[in-house]
Parts: sequence; C-alpha cells; structure tokens
Amino acid sequence: MAGHSKWANIQHRKGRQDKLRAKLFSKLSKEITVAAKMGDPDPDKNPRLRLAVKEAKAVSMPKENIERAIKKSQGGDAESYDEIRYEGYGPSGVAVIVEAMTDNRNRTASNVRSIFSKNGGNLGETGSVAFMFDRKGQVVYPARVGDADTIMLAAIDAGAEDVESSEEEHVIWCADTDLGAVAAALEAALGDADSTKLVWKPQTTSELDLDSARALMKLIDALEDDDDVQNVTANFEVSDAVMAEL
Repeated sequence: MAGHSKWANIQHRKGRQDKLRAKLFSKLSKEITVAAKMGDPDPDKNPRLRLAVKEAKAVSMPKENIERAIKKSQGGDAESYDEIRYEGYGPSGVAVIVEAMTDNRNRTASNVRSIFSKNGGNLGETGSVAFMFDRKGQVVYPARVGDADTIMLAAIDAGAEDVESSEEEHVIWCADTDLGAVAAALEAALGDADSTKLVWKPQTTSELDLDSARALMKLIDALEDDDDVQNVTANFEVSDAVMAEL
C-alpha cells in the first residue's frame, strides 16, 4: 500500500503539472493571437508578436500550437479580446496587479472580484496600486550562460539598465520600450533566453512569514487558475526558509 500511495502522489503531482502546462500554453496562445491580430502576422514585422512567440518557445510550446494561434488571428471568426488590468490588495496588505484578456468584461470582473473577496483580499480601483510598480522589460538567463561580470558587460552593451545575478539565474532589466532591441542584442551575445517579457516590477517589497505567504499564494493560485487571467504580480518576498516550507 505504501508503494501505491507514493505512486498516487506522483501521479497527482504529474497531473497538476500537466494541467499547469496546458493552462500556460492556453494563455500564451491567446497572447500570440491577440498580438498577431493587432499587428502583422509575421513575427519579424511585429515586435509584440515576436516577444510572444519567443516566450512560447522558451517553455517548449509546440511549433504547431504557435502557428495555429497566429492563423487563428487571421480568421474572420477570430475572438476579440479586451486587455484589462485589475488592482487590489491581498492578505497582509500586499499590492496585487492582475492582467487579463477577456471576451466578456462582466464575467472576468465578477470572477476576479470574487476571488479577491474569498481569499482575504480587496479589489481596488484602477491605479490604486500601480504606482507602487514600474513597467519594465525582463530577460532571464540561466546561471550557466556566464558569470555575473560577463552578463553585466553583455547587458550594458545591449542597452539594459540593471542585472540581478544569483546562483540559479541572471535577471536583466531594461526600459519597457527597449525590450525588443535589448533582447535581440542579448540573444546575439548569449544565445536564447529562458524568458523575455514585460513585467510589473515592485518598487519595494514586504517580507511575509509562513502563514501570510500561504494565504497570499492561495489568492495568487486562484487568480492564475482563472482562464481569463494572463499574469499576476505582487510586491512581496519570502525568506529561503519560508520558501522551503511553501
């Protein structure tokens, strides 16, 4: 029975990972379709689409899925999505930004408001927390690409603003309007990145204890599980000890 229990746990985790992967591919497909519909269907002529395709490839999204999402944008029956940003506070007063793409604003607003209220948060007005964040371009490389000095020099040459290096990765920051050019220069110097995208970077963060972190992660997980939600950002951090418990 012990062996069976272990297998069941492994299967559950695998099922969860498969579900998360499928949801991630769905969100990326929506971004690709919207980007292609708003501009040129050729990634080389459409900076937003190029970044979306690059991000999809970084997580090993199948080529046929990417091509299907682009073709979908050209059909006469292609869905029309609105991009909406929601802002509010989670448990412990943590500021939260939710980015969504929806074909039904009322449904999405109702769902997001309900998720906040059921998980110890409060949905606020647009602009209520955005001032605590900066819109930035973010390019992430694995640590094996090079040491901190090598990455810093490449980032400076590419026109980036800052680099944060750790044992696991190098996070390169740039102005949001420079992301395409910086990413292209970094790719020429360092190869393909693990991630290239626009993000909301917190100006300051609050460190949470284990109970507060669990409560906040419950909110974030519920938001990310909504099909209309593309990204969730919050201005918090946790210690290594708390991360291990999570």
